[in-house]
Amino acid sequence: MILDSIKNTQHVENLHPLFKKAFDYIKTTDFSKMADGKYELEGSRLYVNVSSIFGKEMKDAVIETHKKYIDIQMPLLGVEIIGWKPGSELQEESAPYNEEKDIAFYIDQPTAYTRIYPGQFAIYFPEDGHAPGIGQGNIRKVIVKVQVEP
Repeated sequence: MILDSIKNTQHVENLHPLFKKAFDYIKTTDFSKMADGKYELEGSRLYVNVSSIFGKEMKDAVIETHKKYIDIQMPLLGVEIIGWKPGSELQEESAPYNEEKDIAFYIDQPTAYTRIYPGQFAIYFPEDGHAPGIGQGNIRKVIVKVQVEP
């Protein structure tokens, strides 16, 4: 997991061949003019989900993992808290891995929580269990899905 300011993406852009394109898109897009939904940048290799949610309590957040995609998550409106636990320590699935949706859910509780403000981003790799959507009130966010094997 990586947490940083959108101003500091140059430090992580070399970690994956599609990261620079993803961050350039985030920096140059006016998301206030976009409806919630999925936007493909490079087909299934790189796409963006814009979503509006109502923040949930920590106790209601569920840890998830992905195998095929890296998540870059960035709140646009509101402060989002995302729970985290190393994937290697996750022990109890509540829903087994769904290959079509690239997601598995866990009963485990996060061991750490990160508060992410607009202008910041967090990257969750396949080895990062993460429980998104924690917060108060309305949260609008961008989730960039970056295929692990480009």
